[in-house]
Amino acid sequence: MARDSGPFPGTAPEPAGRRIAGYRIEEEVGRGGMAVVYRARDLRLGRTVALKLLAPELTRNDTFRRRFTHESRVAAAIDHPHIVPVYEAGETDGVLYIAMRYVAGRDLRHLLDREGPLPLATVLRIAAQVASALDAAHDHGLVHRDVKPGNILVAQGTDSDHPEHVYLTDFGLTKKSLSLSGFTTAGQIVGTLDYVAPEQISGKPVDGRCDVYGLGCVVYEALAGRPPFRREDDMALLWAHQYDEPPPLTGQRPDLDASVDRVFAKALAKDPDDRYGSCLAFVSALRAAATGVSRSGRPATQVAAPEVPGPPKWARPVFRC
Repeated sequence: MARDSGPFPGTAPEPAGRRIAGYRIEEEVGRGGMAVVYRARDLRLGRTVALKLLAPELTRNDTFRRRFTHESRVAAAIDHPHIVPVYEAGETDGVLYIAMRYVAGRDLRHLLDREGPLPLATVLRIAAQVASALDAAHDHGLVHRDVKPGNILVAQGTDSDHPEHVYLTDFGLTKKSLSLSGFTTAGQIVGTLDYVAPEQISGKPVDGRCDVYGLGCVVYEALAGRPPFRREDDMALLWAHQYDEPPPLTGQRPDLDASVDRVFAKALAKDPDDRYGSCLAFVSALRAAATGVSRSGRPATQVAAPEVPGPPKWARPVFRC
């Protein structure tokens, strides 16, 4: 996991050897505005885990604590190869914590910072795995709401055909919207505004289509080397997400076909009803546009962008507080 430069509000690093809820801290591996992540030892089962400790102000927020507990349990019940397994979540001595599988590797944020725009084949592999994880969560009525490179872990794959194994993390820290408890506090909870859907900004109810938008922003950045919207300040960035059209990706990647721009225009539509019906539908459409060949092997221009059949996922209940 990448280490953020910003300090964790009101706390100092936990000393190595300290025990928290049956875990012994070994080393800090990640730090952000709302949590610190440690490599720790599960003293009961003798395994290495990633132990995430949440910021004190979140523990004091009763609404957040209830939702955190509920959604952590739901996330722990999802058995999916691209979702980081949650072993345990709870509270001890006034500290909210999550114990998860420890994934050796780097997150996508670190990869993009180090390498810049990634090859198309790499982006499609990563995007397909993340999309699969998100759609599985939506099938369980769980919406991530904070899809960003820092929440996408990239570990070593199994062979040359699968060089990366990608995990999506932080389901236990899902967010409702920027209006959770005021703009300043919520800004710290969201962490970054580069990937936030318009309906989250306006405080409207959200469903899995906000994850389609977030994934679209992440994939755009992975291909272009920058998010779709870049502005001088946060308010201008929020405005851009709500009202500005994303610049054509082909302006940054002229090696890609112009049909890719239409795919991103749909994935990043302001109205959720205008987006793809699922994250995998978005990735399938992107693959067809970028490679010129659909899954059926026919030229992409001969088939419509794939959609998931059956009733829309968004009719299913989602957790909102």
